[in-house]
Amino acid sequence: MQTNIFETLDWLPDAPEDFRQRCKSLAEDANASGREVSALANAKLDNNKLRVLGGVIAKLIANGRTLHPLSPFKLGILGTGTTDLLLPPVVASAARHGVALEAIAGHYESALQDALDSGSVINTARPDAVLVALDHRSLPITAVPGEPELADRIVEDCAQIYAAICGAVRQHGGAFCILQTLASPPEAIFGSLDRSVPGTLEWIIGRVNDRIIDLAQRDGNVLFDVARLAATVGTANWFSPQEWNVAKLAFSYGYVPLYADRLGGLLGALRGKSRKCLILDLDNTMWGGVIGDDGMAGINMRQGDATGEAHLTLQQAALELHKRGILLAVSSKNTDEVAREPFRSHPEMLVREKHIVAFQANWRDKASNIAAIAQELNIGLDSLVFMDDNPVERDQIRQALPQVLVPELSSDPSDYARRMLATNAFEAVAFLQEDKARSESYKANAQRLALKSDAINMEDYLASLEMEIHFDPFDETGRSRIAQLINKSNQYNLTTRRYTESEVAQLEEDSRAFTLQVRLKDKFGDNGMISVVICRAEGDDVWQIDTWLMSCRVLGRQVEHMVLQELLHHARAAGVRRLVGEWRPSGRNDMVRDHYAKLGFTADGEGSEGSTRWTLSTDHEAPRPRMTVIRSGVSV
Repeated sequence: MQTNIFETLDWLPDAPEDFRQRCKSLAEDANASGREVSALANAKLDNNKLRVLGGVIAKLIANGRTLHPLSPFKLGILGTGTTDLLLPPVVASAARHGVALEAIAGHYESALQDALDSGSVINTARPDAVLVALDHRSLPITAVPGEPELADRIVEDCAQIYAAICGAVRQHGGAFCILQTLASPPEAIFGSLDRSVPGTLEWIIGRVNDRIIDLAQRDGNVLFDVARLAATVGTANWFSPQEWNVAKLAFSYGYVPLYADRLGGLLGALRGKSRKCLILDLDNTMWGGVIGDDGMAGINMRQGDATGEAHLTLQQAALELHKRGILLAVSSKNTDEVAREPFRSHPEMLVREKHIVAFQANWRDKASNIAAIAQELNIGLDSLVFMDDNPVERDQIRQALPQVLVPELSSDPSDYARRMLATNAFEAVAFLQEDKARSESYKANAQRLALKSDAINMEDYLASLEMEIHFDPFDETGRSRIAQLINKSNQYNLTTRRYTESEVAQLEEDSRAFTLQVRLKDKFGDNGMISVVICRAEGDDVWQIDTWLMSCRVLGRQVEHMVLQELLHHARAAGVRRLVGEWRPSGRNDMVRDHYAKLGFTADGEGSEGSTRWTLSTDHEAPRPRMTVIRSGVSV
């Protein structure tokens, strides 16, 4: 059956008619930027267009272009069959998700050999990560129905291959692995019993996938669930016997755009590019009808009605995102009180006011409202996804605020939830308790801002929060959250250096490194981990501040002064006489350009690519805001 390569990428707008000419102009532009690259990538692109754009991006990167604001990432690929054809589409699709990707393929059918060879093209390239893109045909899998002991040995042999690849890649190239799950072929020898009879291909693949998932949760590795992706389009479509026989393509070439998009979304998540906030239009998006005209009785979200249930499906999907920590907001051309009424009193409304962290209902243009939401939540425009049934409104936001992701919607509301989730905008590489509490944290911040307006002055305001700041060195308990913050924090991040979870673990044992994880509580609740600091010893009396980042949720609460005071305390105890800091511009961290100057550091010259260097004597007395300090569990 001929498949539609766009059937799961229909959330993207059509490519511009002059796409190829724009690619040519981009390749010839000495000042080409990542924003221009992203503009071309954010469209429905077939394999031909992906090859063209991917080739342009690869040449720009090879010529030393940084493609700001895209984040650089180097990926090695070890896979089944022919992997070279994946490179340009993956490079182009990664740009859609905020990544300037350099991709290197290993030798044909040599995944284990390339990983074990310290001089292989993969290991010598020193990639950030290696994609282990195997399928069942590259593994020692043979169906042995009814022989459970032999089947268990096959599973163990496969697991050892994955473990050997991960260990060798880490040892020789310093990279972590992105591990693909295995898709099961559609053919079933036992029919419905295939999944339950020990030793069938389905049974073995299922248990190998369990081992892959376990390995992906250790040592900083990451999971790429290709089995689920194949199931989305149907394994009978995913596997192409003809293309395997002719060109050794592991899956149908028609699904390369989908595969590349999902992989690009994962790479974006690894670089902190996942979206944080879903902004929803109301009339004919959250419900059918117009609340201002039809009133509460006239809007449609009725159970038992096809249109009403379609809108409820979108609401349910939004609630599921809310449960995992995605912020929900509203932007609607409406009177505020009228727009809020369904949230407060409609019996079938699933999303309630308590779930919404920012509510903009007025008669201003939506671009202004969306910008106001970003400002209110103190997050970047590139953290937002906007859903609106009106094509005019969608186009206006794409033109005015190109950083905002705006999925294309059809006229059928039953598509809305699927298209929203198909964007892969909310891709996660970890899920922690802090993620679940994010929405409540932003709401509590709104309460703090309200309290601030009533306080007599800033000092009294901060005192009224009854803040309690906790300082601890890096440890196993906080390791996942530390790695998550390091890789997702962009704005309040002095150097935007990225470290994997295993590299964070190494820092815990490094005697030449000083580390801090910082948590903050106040009378409204626990903010969780809000700051991370890494210092490295330079000689016997200097600490270089390698990493200093902070959550934007706690801006204006003088946390940075408390962190500096803690740094000085430990530096003096270690005999350190000078702290050296650096601000490295990333395009998203301009807000901390003057961070060190405000803390009393002295400018100490400029470095490469616009960076600045700062120094501070440990004799410096940092101001101490009014908050309780808890150091390693003990109040000081």
